[in-house]
Amino acid sequence: MEMQYKRNFCIVAHIDHGKSTLSDRLIQKSKIIDDRKMKNQILDSMDIERERGITIKSQAVTIPYHAKDGHDYELNFVDTPGHVDFSYEVSRAIASCEGALLLIDASQGVESQTVSNMYMAIEQNLEIVPVINKIDLPSADIPSCRAQIDKELGLDDSMTQLVSAKTGEGIDELFEAIVNYFPAPEGDVSAPLQALIFDCHYDVYRGVVVHVRVKEGTVKTGDVIRMMSSGAEYRVEQCGVFKIDYEETGRLEAGDVGYIIAGVKTVSDVSVGDTITGVANPAEKPLAGFKEVKPVVYSSIYPMDSNDYEELKSSIEKLKLNDASLVYEKDNSLALGNGFRCGFLGLLHLEIIQERLERDYDQAIIFTAPSVRYRVELTDGAEMFVDNPSEYPQGRIKSAEEPYIKASIITPATYLGSLMELCKMKRGEQTNMQYLDEKRVELTYEMPLAEVLFDFYDKLKSYSRGYASFDYEVIGYRPTELVKVDMLLNSKPVDALSFLCFKANAADRARKVCERLKNEISHQQFKVAIQGAIGGQIIARETVSAFRKDVLAKCYGGDITRKRKLLEKQKEGKKRMKMFGDVELPQSAFLAVLKDNEADN
Repeated sequence: MEMQYKRNFCIVAHIDHGKSTLSDRLIQKSKIIDDRKMKNQILDSMDIERERGITIKSQAVTIPYHAKDGHDYELNFVDTPGHVDFSYEVSRAIASCEGALLLIDASQGVESQTVSNMYMAIEQNLEIVPVINKIDLPSADIPSCRAQIDKELGLDDSMTQLVSAKTGEGIDELFEAIVNYFPAPEGDVSAPLQALIFDCHYDVYRGVVVHVRVKEGTVKTGDVIRMMSSGAEYRVEQCGVFKIDYEETGRLEAGDVGYIIAGVKTVSDVSVGDTITGVANPAEKPLAGFKEVKPVVYSSIYPMDSNDYEELKSSIEKLKLNDASLVYEKDNSLALGNGFRCGFLGLLHLEIIQERLERDYDQAIIFTAPSVRYRVELTDGAEMFVDNPSEYPQGRIKSAEEPYIKASIITPATYLGSLMELCKMKRGEQTNMQYLDEKRVELTYEMPLAEVLFDFYDKLKSYSRGYASFDYEVIGYRPTELVKVDMLLNSKPVDALSFLCFKANAADRARKVCERLKNEISHQQFKVAIQGAIGGQIIARETVSAFRKDVLAKCYGGDITRKRKLLEKQKEGKKRMKMFGDVELPQSAFLAVLKDNEADN
């Protein structure tokens, strides 16, 4: 098909504004899938996405459209996630497009992720078409949304499309807007091949399936291609486009979005952001890739059985292919053996990685308590970054700094007081507050990232009844009082449970961890002391009471001295047990430490 009849665009929006439902309507209207096979959120292919009702992976699909001008068009679009933890997915999807549909919920209006996604699209010079969705809702306020598009986003309101992704109203007009407003891709079909890898995944039978946007040139089945960063060369076995399933076309040319299968078994040969070129006629230089991802949360992963280490390593490599925002390196723990220190974009990202390793790769794993990366100046003048409590240079610290974020919260004015109280509780400093209209306020706070990690997002939703939206960016490091809290079990430190935190919060955090561990550790024949300590000072303690074996069960009456003798013997045995007895920590104990329960607060 001629390039002028192709359109590449993505759908971006705040979480729950209807991106996946709109994708369903576009797919249904194009009839690339039989009505019998059609289901809701068809592009959310992972079980975990369907269960949680969120999009985690951006998904590309190619659909045909016969326009009113009489021409047939080929539309390549990408459905993207809305959650802040998956913003790296959105940035990669945007790089493969020329246009973006910016979705806005007619009842919620412009929210924080709406704004950050719009700026991401503007950075890539994308044409943006605002789309007001959910116009069928009784609470829909279309005039207010139009005013926000004009005032807050500064977009051309005349391009705004009104749709209901649920009922299908306005979809025909949206198709026409896509054709008319979005530019056709540019590129020279006869130039040396340059194809940007914007995603990939591992298929057990086919090896690595590479998702590409072809910027220049042509690739076809049988061509020998080269990965420009690794230098690895492969022969193309199959290439084509995504129409829910793979549809082999045997050829991809400039302007196309599709897949390439080339029998790639070595996972490390392929990386997202790399450029593919042809061996026969190579390109001079690679395309600009993606920004280096910067993790904000760190945690260690260990196999339940140390013999499964190699299997876990292989699983993480394959998962990294499909999730370029995962960062990892080898790690070691006295309690848990060999594992990996991983960096994540947030706690939800961590949870998703954990579930995917357990479900998709059948791994039995243990996660340690998450932490952020601190900057530490030592007494000898040297500077180092610490995210792992085991690397904390106790006694050699001159000063410490922790990462701070600029948090943007958009909320109805009704919940202003409780949200300001929440931010204050989390050591936040207010830098700005502005009324967007008579009902909605934008709060800007600077606060430590460590305070946002655990329960901030849940509390924000709880205090605002789900109406407030939250977005943040890391703005640098600021001085803090940092301590390392060791968790002791029967006076023995468990290195995998120790954590770094702000000094004033240490006792409270340690007490919560002790309480949660008490609920998870089973009763022994002796008392088990669970303690939190800073250096030699105990700051929190819980005791798992002993479970008493009835040694008098065999005594039917008789002399009291016989009973006393048995009880004394039991007491001596318990003392010995306490000296030598080991307490087993179940995996649930490690996972319990990860979660801040609402009951704790």
